[in-house]
Amino acid sequence: MSPGLIKMWFALSAMGFMFLAVIFIYLSRYKLKGFIKPLVATVAYFFMVLAGIIIFFVVFSGPVSE
Repeated sequence: MSPGLIKMWFALSAMGFMFLAVIFIYLSRYKLKGFIKPLVATVAYFFMVLAGIIIFFVVFSGPVSE
């Protein structure tokens, strides 16, 4: 695979992490109760931070020369 295609897949996975984070945050705020609520919220915020780090590196690594 070319470097540009690898960057595309990383960016796509970051968008997937953001989507999962939104779903988990919604679940933890409105649907869940008890001990599992903060656990799901922690996982959601972990996904959001991980997605932000991935997007940061994809954007600031610059264009691919091909």
